[in-house]
Amino acid sequence: MGANARAIAVIGAGWAGCAAAVELARAGHKVTLLEAARTLGGRARRVETDRARLDNGQHILLGAYSESLRLMQLTSVDREQALLTLPLQMRYPANTNGMDFVAPSLPLPAPLHLLAALIKAKGLLREDKLSLARFATAARWMGWTLHADCSVSELLQRFDQTERLIRLMWRPLCLAALNTPPERASAQIFLNVLRDSLGARRRRASDMLLPRADLSRLLPEAAAAYVEARGGAVRSGAKVQGIRSIEGRLWQLDISGAAVGGTWSTYFSGVVIATGAAQAAALLHELPGHDTSHVCSQLTAFEPEAITTIYLQYDASVRLDLPFYALRDDPFKHHYGQFVFDRGQLDAAQAGLLAVVISAAGTVAAQPQELLAEAVAVQLAADFLRPELGRPAWFKVITEKRATYACSPGLVRPGNATGLPGLMLAGDYTAGDYPATLEAAVRSGVAAAALLQRGAAQ
Repeated sequence: MGANARAIAVIGAGWAGCAAAVELARAGHKVTLLEAARTLGGRARRVETDRARLDNGQHILLGAYSESLRLMQLTSVDREQALLTLPLQMRYPANTNGMDFVAPSLPLPAPLHLLAALIKAKGLLREDKLSLARFATAARWMGWTLHADCSVSELLQRFDQTERLIRLMWRPLCLAALNTPPERASAQIFLNVLRDSLGARRRRASDMLLPRADLSRLLPEAAAAYVEARGGAVRSGAKVQGIRSIEGRLWQLDISGAAVGGTWSTYFSGVVIATGAAQAAALLHELPGHDTSHVCSQLTAFEPEAITTIYLQYDASVRLDLPFYALRDDPFKHHYGQFVFDRGQLDAAQAGLLAVVISAAGTVAAQPQELLAEAVAVQLAADFLRPELGRPAWFKVITEKRATYACSPGLVRPGNATGLPGLMLAGDYTAGDYPATLEAAVRSGVAAAALLQRGAAQ
């Protein structure tokens, strides 16, 4: 440790907390990473079920996720082994009257690869393709920036997007990226995502990256090993019950759990709160001697959005033609699935396992799990014309009720700084260009670590 090294606590070992911990450890600080749960990863983690070891949700990363990819490299995660890289695509089962849009494998520079994909796309009429081209051109001309935020639906209507293009491309992209339906999703945040993927100058920024490793191994556990290798400590099963400022110089944390042998209090010169928004508000609200009402009001204003993942296990010989497909959801027909992933093509140990994702799943997730799984299996059997998909050997429904927040127009998100020296926030809910994604969490953790170090240097 250098002469300027400080003892710093990071509360929460989700992706934001792990990113902050890595950056602080890299700078030479003695980091203690505290996680209330037994498994690292927060809302993107591995779970042990009665059926198998699964993720609590299926994720897609993008080539534009520069900070996530940088930290994976820094923590010695082998990208080729951890992620399957695919060109940008939106592909539906052949008989569902969908579309087949995929960027060419030829090394065309951006945005020519997208133009080539649009020209070759199947299932779109000429008016649909012209509509998409106009939108992309106008968005570039605008610098991907709106003077006033509005809903994604209003944005698409303003640019005369066709009904078919909205149904087959824009709506699924909005749900996947923002986990919020287009009619109440922020157009500006949606444009930010499109800017850094579809509109990026780097051709690989639009690549889609599918995790091969489970979500806890993809970064959190590698981050924990990185912190420990640099003299830090990682404590799972350790819940922070309270925070107190000591003479404006130190922070006292009251910690409970089996990992610390009951109840334990210790002191740090800096703290990053990287829990969920509600937990962060609770810790700040109970902070004696400080007015944190403003930031607490922001933290408690978020409306949660759920994501449901239905895992369906078939015989190991069952395989889809592609690693994943978009699905046409129609709740009136009990077609709830929006994307399906062939986990066997990502991890050979999961052969025959399909994962079906339902974003913004609040009302759907309220159904009995057996009925929901049965409806999704019947949907797959009909979409792929494969009756065997209607008869899985077993299923597992996992709903993350607070997977994200509703990313609504004009939503005010708190900054990383709490206004108190040596105390920072990190999480996908803090102010930034991106919605609640893994990259947003990582960027927030990196920013919180930088602010903490900057404040110490002053």
